[in-house]
This record gives sequence, structure tokens and C-alpha cells, in this order.
Amino acid sequence: MNLENIRQFILIMSDLVPYIIWEKQEGCLCAQHCLNSLLQGEYFTAVDLSEIARNLDQAEQAALSEGATEQLQTEDNRNANASTTSQNMDDSGFFSVQVLSHALKVWNIDIIPIGSEDGRIAKIHPEDEIAYICNLHEHWFTLRKFGGLSSRWYNLDSLLRGPESISQTYLGMLLNQLENEGYSIFVVKGQLPSSQADEYGKSLPDPNLQRQNVDEIDQAMIDAAIAASLENNDVSNNKEDVTKPIDEQNNGSEPLSSTIAEQPTIDELRAKRLAKFDRVDGK
Repeated sequence: MNLENIRQFILIMSDLVPYIIWEKQEGCLCAQHCLNSLLQGEYFTAVDLSEIARNLDQAEQAALSEGATEQLQTEDNRNANASTTSQNMDDSGFFSVQVLSHALKVWNIDIIPIGSEDGRIAKIHPEDEIAYICNLHEHWFTLRKFGGLSSRWYNLDSLLRGPESISQTYLGMLLNQLENEGYSIFVVKGQLPSSQADEYGKSLPDPNLQRQNVDEIDQAMIDAAIAASLENNDVSNNKEDVTKPIDEQNNGSEPLSSTIAEQPTIDELRAKRLAKFDRVDGK
């Protein structure tokens, strides 16, 4: 293998995992882990998300009570009421999709259901999106693209041992599987803040091209192995030719056995010699 092939293999072994920000699951703070892995930074804490949830609760209550008889409430009563009737968070640490959506507004990022009119295109070309947020049974996690490459997707689920690479082909299959299992999938729309992993990913070759190079290298090695095998067969065949009966080496010519059969026997030769001697004696 030449130096260029070795270089290609080294590039193929390179990975983004050491540069990706991924948070391991703590308690039920998967929504926090989901957002921070999406944005690639420790941008949100449980306290931040709780504050957003309380504000949403108050806004929802105000909307529900609009037009009704105005009632006087103290600040303490409003907070107590919000905490007991919240639809956006609970004591376990779960936060609603409204909380995640509101948290991303500051980045001008929207999340839309993949089954909506605007989200259907993602089912046709899922690799062209920037990220997905998935939820099932109060668990949130992110699927994200790095370096702007359609072939560099990672599963950033906080329940995993770490970021897991997703091939471009498997991405669509994974989304279909999650949807069939009942997951709610949201397409991330907007521009994510650039991260170290994004910048490093741009400096690496496209994995699709890497796989193509590996295939070419493998094919070259296969061709060389076949050629070597053929050479060995030729040598082996030559050795077999030496050990074959002489008749089989005449390649269709008259067998040597028939030639031998045409030669005089020893008795015939003796008779001829005696006849010759008799003629000599008779002279």
C-alpha cells in the first residue's frame, strides 16, 4: 500500500466525537440536554427552562381568562396557581415542546412537526435539514448535522454512551422507525450557532468520498490478489504438465505409444542381423 492510501485510511479514522458537545442524562433533564446538544453549548439550565415554563403558564392563563370577570389576585397566588396547573413542566424536570420552542426563539430558530405541510419536505430529503428534535414519553433528544455535510449526522441522545454517527442512508430509516414507534419529530429551521465540531468537520473530507476511496483501494487490493492467484495457478499448471504422461503433452499429435509400436522388436532386429550375416557368409 502506497503513502497516499495510508493517508486516506488515517483520514477515514478521524472523527468528530471528541469535538462534539454532548451531555449525559442527569435526572429527567433531557430537554436541557437536548437544547444544549443542538446549540453545542451550555446555554440553558433547568432554572432557565423553569422560568420560561412559568412565563408560558401565566400567558396561557391570561389568555384563558380574557373576557371573563377580572379577579384580583396577589403575586403569590398567581405563582402558586401556575405551579399547580402547569402544562409546560412538572416536578420530574420534564418540559413541554412550547418551552423548547420558546427557548429557541432567541436564536431565531423554529421547530415544526415533520408531519406538517412545511415539514413534509424533510421526509423526502431528510439529510438536507440541519437537525431534528425527537420526543417520546417525556424524553427529548437531538439528531444533528455537523459541518454542513449531509453525510455527517450524529445522534446526540443523552441516554447513549456518547454521540453516535448516523450515515446519510440510515438517517431516513431512523426517522421512519422513530415515527412508527410513536415519537414526535420536529424539524429544526433556522441557523444554528457555529461550533468547534462544525468548524473541524468542514476540514475533514466528505465521508461519502472517503468510502469511495476505500472501495477503490479495496478493489485494487482485490485485483492484485486475483492477479497473484492467477500467477500461482500458471506455475502450478506448468508443474503439472511436467508430471503428465508424455502422451498428454503432445496436444493432439500422434501418441508416442503408436510410434513405439511401429518400431521393430528385439527379435525382429536379431532376425535381420542373422539374415545379413548369412548373406555375407554366402559370398
